[in-house]
Amino acid sequence: MPLFELGYDVAHVGFDQWNGVAIASRVGLDDVRVGFDGQPSWSGKPEVAATTEARALGATCGGIRVWSLYVPNGRALDDPHYTYKLDWLAALRDTAEGWLRDDPAAPIALMGDWNIAPTDDDVWSTEFFAGCTHVSEPERKAFNAIVDAQFTDVVRPFTPGPGVYTYWDYTQLRFPKKQGMRIDFILGSPALAARVMDAQIVREERKGKAPSDHAPVLVDLHAG
Repeated sequence: MPLFELGYDVAHVGFDQWNGVAIASRVGLDDVRVGFDGQPSWSGKPEVAATTEARALGATCGGIRVWSLYVPNGRALDDPHYTYKLDWLAALRDTAEGWLRDDPAAPIALMGDWNIAPTDDDVWSTEFFAGCTHVSEPERKAFNAIVDAQFTDVVRPFTPGPGVYTYWDYTQLRFPKKQGMRIDFILGSPALAARVMDAQIVREERKGKAPSDHAPVLVDLHAG
């Protein structure tokens, strides 16, 4: 059944099969914006002009500013995409910091696939991921810089680790072996974090026929 028949307003932006973001809301969808100020562009080929990828979508839903994010993967530590990832995160930090500087009481949620496991507890094996993206020190510093800009991981207090993950690779029976990563986050501004009543990672949704390799991350809020 189409989402609009279930009462949702939907905004989305995508690029072929490679990346895209969306927001579905039953409490309104206002001031929709594709991309954030300063968002870096990317081109994987020297002969192709760099463009701003479909990795950030913002909208105001019931008074909350929601940003649906898909952080670049990085691919490998020596790949240009890794530098692009760090630049992308730095630009997001600078822009998000500005939002709170302009309005410290703004309820803002930065959510999505961050492609970063910020602590060793967020991966099933530090040895397995040694020398890889997602766990490198520069990536973790970039993530923590956004946290330091007053955007709190609002899910972790309700889902303590280790062994709590949001992503499991389709290969090597990673899910039944409980070999996952926690790379999907909801980071909230102080005003948003103060309204969080509960949060959960719905691991059951990773089961069944043809599931996503990511589990949904849910947060319950006090009404504003």
